[in-house]
Amino acid sequence: MDIIPPDRAGELNGSVLEASQYEAIHFEPQAPRCRRSLALRVTRRSFVGTAVVGLAGAALRPVFASQAESAVLPDAAGAKAVSRPLLQRALNALDRHSGSIDHRDAIGIADFSLHSRTPRFHLLNLADGTATVHLVAHGRGSDPTHTGWLERFSNEPRSHATSAGAYRTGALYVGEHGRSMRLEGLDPSNDHAAERAIVVHGAWYVSEEIVTHFGMLGRSEGCLALANSSLEEVLARLGPGRLIYADKT
Repeated sequence: MDIIPPDRAGELNGSVLEASQYEAIHFEPQAPRCRRSLALRVTRRSFVGTAVVGLAGAALRPVFASQAESAVLPDAAGAKAVSRPLLQRALNALDRHSGSIDHRDAIGIADFSLHSRTPRFHLLNLADGTATVHLVAHGRGSDPTHTGWLERFSNEPRSHATSAGAYRTGALYVGEHGRSMRLEGLDPSNDHAAERAIVVHGAWYVSEEIVTHFGMLGRSEGCLALANSSLEEVLARLGPGRLIYADKT
């Protein structure tokens, strides 16, 4: 892997500076740790009679809302499951945009109130209450001094910022960043997403190794950039015609 040397960590931005420009640093092979499994303490039995795909959003809201706040990931950094308020807003969005969402079996929730070093993209299976959580980068326009914290959202073209709101997952394709998934913004806060080419893609600057060496991830141009080790699972579970919700708590 080629990454930016420590004295240039403030420039870590895979969309502007290519990995080949950086000094090579060797990493010993290790199992990827950017994806954490968690249990929301909801049994399959509790979903009997409610896990009908077409009714998942409304039927499961009380169960998830009551359990999510207390569910804790087995992570050394102390990362928690998606917060109750953010989960509630995501499920409300699932209902609000029911005419645009074809599949209600799974949703993605990006909690940008957390630092970029923390896994904060939650992939929730609404059929059985399980979830995985992944690293995800935010846009450089949302974090101009590159602190690792998302400071602001923007929906403006050429802002290079992350936009808050509900997204409909679209077509899968192979582009500049390899396998990717288009996104359609469903709210006034993100309805320029297609125009801005905001997509889900994998990125070299999103990994546990980057966090270990720099204490934060690189930044995207506003896209939801995932670790390459997480990308296939997220694309398989969330596209097309499902909901991704991005916001702060």
